[in-house]
Amino acid sequence: MAEKTPNQQLAEKLLYKPAYVADKDADVKQKAHDFAEGYKKFMDSAKTEREAAVVSEQMLLAAGYKAFEPKKAYAPGEKVYFIQENKAVVAATIGQKPYEEGFRLVIAHIDCPRLDLRPNPLYESDHMSYFRTHYYGGIRKYQWATIPLAIHGVFTRADGSSVNFAIGEDENDPVFCITDLLPHLGAEQNERKLSEGIKGEELNVLIGSDTVEEEDVKEAVKLNTLILLNQKYGITERDFTRAEIEVVPAAKARDVGFDRSMIGAYGHDDRVDTYLSLIHI
Repeated sequence: MAEKTPNQQLAEKLLYKPAYVADKDADVKQKAHDFAEGYKKFMDSAKTEREAAVVSEQMLLAAGYKAFEPKKAYAPGEKVYFIQENKAVVAATIGQKPYEEGFRLVIAHIDCPRLDLRPNPLYESDHMSYFRTHYYGGIRKYQWATIPLAIHGVFTRADGSSVNFAIGEDENDPVFCITDLLPHLGAEQNERKLSEGIKGEELNVLIGSDTVEEEDVKEAVKLNTLILLNQKYGITERDFTRAEIEVVPAAKARDVGFDRSMIGAYGHDDRVDTYLSLIHI
Protein backbone atom coordinates (compact mmCIF):
# COMPACT_ATOMS: atom_id res chain seq x y z
CA MET A 1 0.00 0.00 0.00
CA ALA A 2 1.35 3.39 -1.01
CA GLU A 3 2.41 5.70 1.78
CA LYS A 4 -0.10 8.44 2.48
CA THR A 5 0.83 11.94 1.43
CA PRO A 6 1.10 14.69 4.06
CA ASN A 7 -2.22 16.17 2.91
CA GLN A 8 -3.94 12.78 3.12
CA GLN A 9 -2.62 12.41 6.66
CA LEU A 10 -3.88 15.88 7.56
CA ALA A 11 -7.27 15.09 6.02
CA GLU A 12 -7.61 12.02 8.25
CA LYS A 13 -6.60 14.06 11.27
CA LEU A 14 -8.62 17.22 10.66
CA LEU A 15 -11.66 16.38 8.56
CA TYR A 16 -14.88 14.89 9.89
CA LYS A 17 -16.22 11.91 7.97
CA PRO A 18 -19.81 10.98 8.88
CA ALA A 19 -20.52 7.30 9.49
CA TYR A 20 -23.18 5.77 7.25
CA VAL A 21 -24.95 2.46 7.78
CA ALA A 22 -24.48 1.77 4.07
CA ASP A 23 -20.72 1.65 4.65
CA LYS A 24 -20.99 -0.94 7.43
CA ASP A 25 -20.88 -4.73 7.27
CA ALA A 26 -23.90 -6.97 6.66
CA ASP A 27 -24.55 -7.58 10.37
CA VAL A 28 -24.85 -3.86 11.13
CA LYS A 29 -27.10 -3.36 8.11
CA GLN A 30 -29.39 -6.15 9.27
CA LYS A 31 -29.68 -4.57 12.71
CA ALA A 32 -30.60 -1.28 11.04
CA HIS A 33 -33.31 -2.97 8.98
CA ASP A 34 -34.67 -4.74 12.08
CA PHE A 35 -34.82 -1.39 13.87
CA ALA A 36 -36.62 0.14 10.90
CA GLU A 37 -39.45 -2.42 11.02
CA GLY A 38 -40.34 -1.47 14.59
CA TYR A 39 -39.97 2.21 13.78
CA LYS A 40 -42.41 1.97 10.86
CA LYS A 41 -45.03 0.31 13.06
CA PHE A 42 -44.57 3.08 15.63
CA MET A 43 -45.00 5.77 12.98
CA ASP A 44 -48.20 4.20 11.67
CA SER A 45 -49.78 3.98 15.12
CA ALA A 46 -48.64 7.37 16.49
CA LYS A 47 -49.77 10.05 14.04
CA THR A 48 -51.02 12.47 16.71
CA GLU A 49 -49.78 13.45 20.17
CA ARG A 50 -52.56 11.49 21.84
CA GLU A 51 -51.78 8.36 19.82
CA ALA A 52 -48.05 8.76 20.46
CA ALA A 53 -48.76 9.02 24.19
CA VAL A 54 -50.81 5.81 24.10
CA VAL A 55 -48.12 3.87 22.23
CA SER A 56 -45.42 5.32 24.49
CA GLU A 57 -47.29 4.11 27.57
CA GLN A 58 -47.57 0.62 26.08
CA MET A 59 -43.82 0.53 25.43
CA LEU A 60 -43.02 1.85 28.90
CA LEU A 61 -45.20 -0.77 30.58
CA ALA A 62 -43.54 -3.48 28.51
CA ALA A 63 -40.15 -2.18 29.70
CA GLY A 64 -41.15 -2.45 33.35
CA TYR A 65 -42.23 1.11 34.07
CA LYS A 66 -45.15 1.80 36.41
CA ALA A 67 -47.50 4.77 36.68
CA PHE A 68 -46.07 7.43 38.99
CA GLU A 69 -47.78 7.88 42.38
CA PRO A 70 -46.96 11.35 43.80
CA LYS A 71 -47.12 10.35 47.48
CA LYS A 72 -45.15 7.14 47.13
CA ALA A 73 -41.45 6.85 48.03
CA TYR A 74 -39.32 5.23 45.35
CA ALA A 75 -36.03 3.37 45.67
CA PRO A 76 -33.07 3.74 43.31
CA GLY A 77 -33.56 1.76 40.13
CA GLU A 78 -37.36 1.90 40.12
CA LYS A 79 -38.97 3.01 36.86
CA VAL A 80 -41.98 5.34 36.72
CA TYR A 81 -43.87 7.38 34.13
CA PHE A 82 -46.45 10.15 34.07
CA ILE A 83 -48.76 11.29 31.25
CA GLN A 84 -49.92 14.92 31.14
CA GLU A 85 -53.29 15.66 29.53
CA ASN A 86 -52.97 12.53 27.36
CA LYS A 87 -50.48 14.40 25.16
CA ALA A 88 -47.11 14.49 26.94
CA VAL A 89 -45.11 11.68 28.54
CA VAL A 90 -42.46 11.83 31.26
CA ALA A 91 -40.56 8.69 32.24
CA ALA A 92 -37.83 8.36 34.85
CA THR A 93 -35.51 5.80 36.35
CA ILE A 94 -34.79 6.70 39.97
CA GLY A 95 -31.05 7.33 40.33
CA GLN A 96 -28.49 6.40 42.97
CA LYS A 97 -27.31 9.93 43.76
CA PRO A 98 -29.10 13.11 44.91
CA TYR A 99 -30.52 15.09 41.99
CA GLU A 100 -28.39 18.06 43.07
CA GLU A 101 -25.43 16.15 41.65
CA GLY A 102 -27.06 16.14 38.25
CA PHE A 103 -29.19 13.89 36.10
CA ARG A 104 -29.48 12.86 32.47
CA LEU A 105 -32.31 14.07 30.26
CA VAL A 106 -33.51 12.75 26.91
CA ILE A 107 -36.15 15.01 25.35
CA ALA A 108 -38.14 14.69 22.12
CA HIS A 109 -41.39 16.26 20.93
CA ILE A 110 -44.30 14.13 19.72
CA ASP A 111 -46.27 16.86 17.94
CA CYS A 112 -45.90 17.33 14.19
CA PRO A 113 -47.02 19.88 11.59
CA ARG A 114 -50.62 19.13 10.65
CA LEU A 115 -54.07 20.60 10.03
CA ASP A 116 -56.47 21.16 12.93
CA LEU A 117 -60.21 21.54 12.51
CA ARG A 118 -61.66 24.87 13.54
CA PRO A 119 -64.20 24.92 16.40
CA ASN A 120 -67.10 25.20 13.91
CA PRO A 121 -65.58 23.48 10.88
CA LEU A 122 -68.40 21.95 8.85
CA TYR A 123 -69.81 23.93 5.92
CA GLU A 124 -71.34 23.42 2.48
CA SER A 125 -70.27 25.10 -0.76
CA ASP A 126 -71.12 24.32 -4.39
CA HIS A 127 -72.96 21.13 -3.45
CA MET A 128 -70.02 19.77 -1.45
CA SER A 129 -69.29 19.60 2.27
CA TYR A 130 -65.97 20.63 3.78
CA PHE A 131 -64.07 20.99 7.04
CA ARG A 132 -62.45 24.37 7.70
CA THR A 133 -58.94 24.01 9.08
CA HIS A 134 -56.00 26.00 10.33
CA TYR A 135 -52.48 24.71 10.09
CA TYR A 136 -50.25 23.86 13.04
CA GLY A 137 -46.48 24.04 12.79
CA GLY A 138 -44.27 24.76 9.82
CA ILE A 139 -46.15 23.01 7.04
CA ARG A 140 -45.39 23.41 3.34
CA LYS A 141 -48.96 24.26 2.38
CA TYR A 142 -48.70 23.29 -1.29
CA GLN A 143 -47.75 19.72 -0.29
CA TRP A 144 -51.13 19.12 1.35
CA ALA A 145 -53.34 19.49 -1.73
CA THR A 146 -54.63 16.46 -3.68
CA ILE A 147 -53.08 13.83 -1.40
CA PRO A 148 -55.10 11.25 0.57
CA LEU A 149 -55.76 12.55 4.09
CA ALA A 150 -56.93 10.86 7.27
CA ILE A 151 -58.86 12.41 10.15
CA HIS A 152 -57.90 11.55 13.73
CA GLY A 153 -59.30 12.90 16.95
CA VAL A 154 -61.58 12.78 19.94
CA PHE A 155 -65.12 14.10 20.44
CA THR A 156 -66.54 14.95 23.85
CA ARG A 157 -70.30 14.57 23.74
CA ALA A 158 -72.80 16.71 25.65
CA ASP A 159 -73.21 13.96 28.27
CA GLY A 160 -69.47 14.04 29.03
CA SER A 161 -68.63 10.78 27.28
CA SER A 162 -65.91 10.82 24.64
CA VAL A 163 -65.12 8.89 21.48
CA ASN A 164 -61.74 8.47 19.81
CA PHE A 165 -61.61 7.81 16.09
CA ALA A 166 -59.31 7.60 13.08
CA ILE A 167 -60.77 7.52 9.57
CA GLY A 168 -58.64 7.01 6.48
CA GLU A 169 -55.94 4.67 7.77
CA ASP A 170 -57.58 1.30 7.12
CA GLU A 171 -57.58 0.19 3.49
CA ASN A 172 -61.38 -0.06 3.62
CA ASP A 173 -61.81 3.47 4.99
CA PRO A 174 -62.66 6.47 2.85
CA VAL A 175 -59.99 9.15 2.64
CA PHE A 176 -60.28 12.91 2.34
CA CYS A 177 -58.48 15.59 0.34
CA ILE A 178 -57.86 19.27 -0.28
CA THR A 179 -58.76 20.19 -3.83
CA ASP A 180 -56.62 22.12 -6.29
CA LEU A 181 -57.19 23.71 -9.68
CA LEU A 182 -56.65 21.90 -12.96
CA PRO A 183 -53.50 23.16 -14.73
CA HIS A 184 -55.42 24.88 -17.52
CA LEU A 185 -57.58 26.71 -14.96
CA GLY A 186 -54.79 27.83 -12.68
CA ALA A 187 -53.07 30.58 -14.66
CA GLU A 188 -53.55 33.13 -11.87
CA GLN A 189 -52.51 30.62 -9.22
CA ASN A 190 -49.34 29.86 -11.20
CA GLU A 191 -48.24 33.46 -10.73
CA ARG A 192 -48.20 33.16 -6.95
CA LYS A 193 -44.95 32.61 -5.09
CA LEU A 194 -44.39 29.07 -3.85
CA SER A 195 -45.39 29.74 -0.25
CA GLU A 196 -48.77 31.07 -1.46
CA GLY A 197 -49.47 28.45 -4.15
CA ILE A 198 -52.05 27.07 -1.76
CA LYS A 199 -53.08 29.69 0.79
CA GLY A 200 -53.90 28.90 4.40
CA GLU A 201 -57.57 29.76 3.92
CA GLU A 202 -57.70 27.29 0.99
CA LEU A 203 -56.71 24.30 3.13
CA ASN A 204 -60.30 23.13 3.50
CA VAL A 205 -60.86 19.38 3.49
CA LEU A 206 -63.41 17.87 1.11
CA ILE A 207 -65.54 15.36 3.03
CA GLY A 208 -68.71 14.71 1.02
CA SER A 209 -71.02 15.52 -1.90
CA ASP A 210 -74.10 13.36 -1.37
CA THR A 211 -77.41 14.83 -0.17
CA VAL A 212 -80.37 13.74 1.90
CA GLU A 213 -83.15 12.38 -0.27
CA GLU A 214 -85.77 14.92 0.75
CA GLU A 215 -85.98 17.98 -1.49
CA ASP A 216 -86.01 21.59 -0.32
CA VAL A 217 -83.78 20.90 2.67
CA LYS A 218 -81.34 23.67 3.47
CA GLU A 219 -77.66 22.62 3.22
CA ALA A 220 -78.63 19.09 2.21
CA VAL A 221 -75.04 17.92 1.69
CA LYS A 222 -73.89 19.25 5.07
CA LEU A 223 -76.92 17.64 6.70
CA ASN A 224 -76.19 14.30 5.07
CA THR A 225 -72.61 14.44 6.36
CA LEU A 226 -73.86 15.18 9.88
CA ILE A 227 -76.38 12.34 9.71
CA LEU A 228 -73.56 9.91 8.85
CA LEU A 229 -71.41 11.21 11.71
CA ASN A 230 -74.33 11.02 14.13
CA GLN A 231 -75.16 7.45 13.11
CA LYS A 232 -71.58 6.28 13.60
CA TYR A 233 -70.41 8.38 16.56
CA GLY A 234 -73.56 9.79 18.14
CA ILE A 235 -72.41 13.40 17.71
CA THR A 236 -74.05 16.64 16.64
CA GLU A 237 -72.60 19.78 15.08
CA ARG A 238 -72.38 21.34 18.56
CA ASP A 239 -69.95 18.59 19.60
CA PHE A 240 -67.28 19.94 17.25
CA THR A 241 -66.75 22.80 19.71
CA ARG A 242 -65.72 20.19 22.29
CA ALA A 243 -63.54 18.18 19.91
CA GLU A 244 -59.85 17.95 19.13
CA ILE A 245 -59.50 16.77 15.54
CA GLU A 246 -56.40 16.62 13.37
CA VAL A 247 -55.91 15.99 9.67
CA VAL A 248 -52.79 14.07 8.64
CA PRO A 249 -51.51 12.28 5.53
CA ALA A 250 -53.19 8.89 5.14
CA ALA A 251 -50.07 7.14 3.82
CA LYS A 252 -48.40 4.45 5.89
CA ALA A 253 -44.65 4.33 6.50
CA ARG A 254 -42.94 2.68 3.53
CA ASP A 255 -39.48 1.63 2.45
CA VAL A 256 -37.88 3.97 -0.09
CA GLY A 257 -35.45 2.92 -2.81
CA PHE A 258 -34.73 -0.31 -4.65
CA ASP A 259 -32.46 -1.29 -1.77
CA ARG A 260 -35.08 -0.36 0.86
CA SER A 261 -32.42 1.70 2.60
CA MET A 262 -34.66 4.64 3.55
CA ILE A 263 -38.08 5.23 5.09
CA GLY A 264 -40.81 7.55 3.89
CA ALA A 265 -43.32 8.48 6.59
CA TYR A 266 -45.28 11.36 8.03
CA GLY A 267 -43.86 12.84 11.23
CA HIS A 268 -40.16 11.88 11.27
CA ASP A 269 -39.55 15.19 13.08
CA ASP A 270 -39.44 14.42 15.92
CA ARG A 271 -40.94 11.00 16.44
CA VAL A 272 -37.72 9.38 15.29
CA ASP A 273 -36.11 10.67 18.51
CA THR A 274 -39.20 9.70 20.50
CA TYR A 275 -38.93 6.11 19.31
CA LEU A 276 -35.19 5.97 19.94
CA SER A 277 -35.74 7.27 23.46
CA LEU A 278 -38.38 4.65 24.18
CA ILE A 279 -36.45 1.62 22.93
CA HIS A 280 -33.29 2.58 24.84
CA ILE A 281 -34.82 3.30 28.23
